[in-house]
Amino acid sequence: MTVQSATPGAAAKVLARREHTLSQRIQHLLHQHPALSPAIILLLTVVCFTAINSRFSNPAALSLLVQQTAVVAALAVGQTLIILTAGIDLSVGAITILSTMVMATLAAQNGWPAGLALAAGVVLGLAAGALNGILVTRIGLPPFIVTLGTLSIFTAIALLYSGGQSIQNNRLPGLLNWTGEGFAIGRFRITVGVLIVIALYLVLGYALSQTAWGRHVYAVGDDPEAARLSGVRSRRVLFSVYAVAGLIYGIAGWALIGRAGAASPNAIVDANLDSITAVVIGGTSLFGGRGGLLGTLLGALIVQAFTIGLSLAGVDAQYRLLAVGVLVIVAVSVDQWIRKVRS
Repeated sequence: MTVQSATPGAAAKVLARREHTLSQRIQHLLHQHPALSPAIILLLTVVCFTAINSRFSNPAALSLLVQQTAVVAALAVGQTLIILTAGIDLSVGAITILSTMVMATLAAQNGWPAGLALAAGVVLGLAAGALNGILVTRIGLPPFIVTLGTLSIFTAIALLYSGGQSIQNNRLPGLLNWTGEGFAIGRFRITVGVLIVIALYLVLGYALSQTAWGRHVYAVGDDPEAARLSGVRSRRVLFSVYAVAGLIYGIAGWALIGRAGAASPNAIVDANLDSITAVVIGGTSLFGGRGGLLGTLLGALIVQAFTIGLSLAGVDAQYRLLAVGVLVIVAVSVDQWIRKVRS
């Protein structure tokens, strides 16, 4: 009797140990490969929406998905760098719009050569990001407060400088519209703006994974004190991250002109929310030190896939917004679950 009563208990313990081990394995796998979760979600998203409407996965729809993702994906690159250091940037859209309006106004109204106007807009983005970096590292203000303040400042400057007026693409030189041009492979069209965004991901992805600077970015975000004791110059790394992010926003402004077909101070109203959403869904931790650009790219594609898929299914805009909100909460919950097993 004793053996018979102990056997089920022992079997239950073994089964529970196996279940626990399987759960831990999944958590460790997701922790080691942050892009795995968004890759699975993107695959399921494509399969589900294709089953609902076969037009979702035809080349024309996928081409539209990639083109609509390009600008948000570019902005999310800079946002990823900052979130990896446990910061956040609320001035993403303001810097991008300021850079866009400066390069368009200089070229269309002040007669500057297109290349010089483009360079001025990108350098302005770099300077704006560097200002954020100085306020965070030298004065010691929280990133949320700094970028909340510069959000208003840069938005106001862009509106004052442009007079609140849009500049249509027929008034802009070819170089500024170039990012909207492209070529087609069958029914799939690829624009120059998409190629520029891919180049950004390749360059920054290499810098994060293969250089000392990239390792220092992760170290500062994971544990600033440990990074400092290890000899990492944390303030210099933080400053460089904000400056590089500003440079990327300036380049994204160029891509935005080609995508929107104009330079408008109201072109990307939801840029801040969209970029943060892409980063979070992509598996980069809001607490810093974990994540990567591949996950961010997948996160940006997931958001746009949800938007296009639900639109093709005839779902109202309010419910599309609701679905994205639920997606963000699920993504953060998964991140918390992964961090628990880490501790």
